Amino acid sequence: MATSHGNLLRGLPLRQIACLVPIAAVSIWAAQHWPLITAGGSQLLSANQYWLLLAVTVTVLGWVAVSFTRQGATLERLPPLRLFVTQFAAGAANHLLPAGLGAGTVNLRFLQRCGLSLPRSSAALALHMLAAGTGRAVLLLALLAASPHALQLDDLLPHAAGPVLVVAGSLVCVVAVVLVAVRPLRRAIRAFVDTALRDARSVHTRPARVLALWGGAVAYPTLQAAGLVAVAMALDVSIPAAHVGLAYLAGSTLAAVIPTPGGIGSVDAALVIALVMAGVSVAVATSVVLGYRIITVWLPLLPGALVLGVLVRSKVI
Repeated sequence: MATSHGNLLRGLPLRQIACLVPIAAVSIWAAQHWPLITAGGSQLLSANQYWLLLAVTVTVLGWVAVSFTRQGATLERLPPLRLFVTQFAAGAANHLLPAGLGAGTVNLRFLQRCGLSLPRSSAALALHMLAAGTGRAVLLLALLAASPHALQLDDLLPHAAGPVLVVAGSLVCVVAVVLVAVRPLRRAIRAFVDTALRDARSVHTRPARVLALWGGAVAYPTLQAAGLVAVAMALDVSIPAAHVGLAYLAGSTLAAVIPTPGGIGSVDAALVIALVMAGVSVAVATSVVLGYRIITVWLPLLPGALVLGVLVRSKVI
């Protein structure tokens, strides 16, 4: 019986099926969110097309910035075109799984296909995440220092933030205790940390890698914030551009604590709240966020899924 099942599995076109999975998943997701897509699209029809074109441009440049950060986190030279295309496809994968797992899985496979071992690929992903989080935090703090009264940050936090933080902190402590207490996990973590630290030190001995890593880490959130500013300008939002950019950084950082696929729902709500706190009406803020998400998420989603399928079929990932 086991042999017959094995023969059946070997007879299935598994790679072809894997190519269709992201396309099917994206189609289902788009059907579920179709009312939001059409509502946001109707708002964009009457918007300033030049500002919308700028929003599309900075969105594409955002994938370039991510590509630079990925290269900066890796000692080996990665094929530039395949690296860029993989980041585009990873954007689609990121909206199928929560907490960046989709993009992480795609990039892990890509790095392994480029010849990196699993520990070193994981270390490169960890360094990228550290740089990306640091770049976003530095940019947010810089804008807060420049415009300290642009946002009422206390209003951005829910009333139950204290208990939520306590629960989250308790879970982190429990996980840490488990990781320390279980010897095989402890050995695996120690080996990973050693590999990550060794590669991070090596990367930072190369000025070109340092510039790519940290320059891309700051450039990506800057470009994403610029995209929201461009959509706001297209819809004639009359608040300073710096306040809109600060609203993006605060809202996206707040949404990071709620790991939904691609931030769908959590990012939208947090951006609307942040824009309202920056002085935009609820109706206008909702229109801006819907337009922004159409340009940065929904329009690239199906092409990204198609590219992801091609990358799987051609064994790039």
